[in-house]
Amino acid sequence: LSLRKTNMTYNDPHYVNALLQLIEGLGTLAFAISGIRHAAEKRFDWFGGYVCGIAVAIGGGTIRDTMLGVKPFWTTDVRYILVTAIALLITVILRKHMKRLNNTWFVFDSLGLAFFTIAGMQKTLSLGHPFWLAIIMGCITGVAGGIIRDVLLNNVPVIFHKEIYAIASVAGGILYWAMLSLNCGLTFTVIVTFFLIIAIRFIAVYYHVSLPTLHDES
Repeated sequence: LSLRKTNMTYNDPHYVNALLQLIEGLGTLAFAISGIRHAAEKRFDWFGGYVCGIAVAIGGGTIRDTMLGVKPFWTTDVRYILVTAIALLITVILRKHMKRLNNTWFVFDSLGLAFFTIAGMQKTLSLGHPFWLAIIMGCITGVAGGIIRDVLLNNVPVIFHKEIYAIASVAGGILYWAMLSLNCGLTFTVIVTFFLIIAIRFIAVYYHVSLPTLHDES
């Protein structure tokens, strides 16, 4: 199934582009704050925090765009770099308030995962690729930046050992495909997909739901 065959909303390229930029902007802010909060826990300086923030904010989208054969989204729009700087300022200014909140990084990380999963799917579909590839690219967009962040912080990537993470992204992608196949409106589809991914993440963490772990023979 191609994007244009599935939903007539995509016939308005200006609307699609505006929605994609909004989602990517919000995802960049959320992921950047998440990365900077992680860096703060490691007591990085401001530059180190910015590097972690930008890595998680643009890492997944960069890998996605490279695989799709297009220019990485942030190389044609300086706003994504500026949004990460704003995220750093927000984190510095509000650090005392954020510190009072438990798992602040988790909240923003979940928001970023939802936003970027949707953005990755939308961009892939807008380029005429099939839905199965869009689901994969949505997952890569959502989780790859976090892997880069964790490597920079010398941590085992969250995706490999903790609560449901990538599965939430895939589930959101499948719902996105199902709703557009049923000719649901684009905006409604985006909203429902967003809340499903968030709900899966919060439920998984609250009830400590995770995939079975591997054990060696010893």
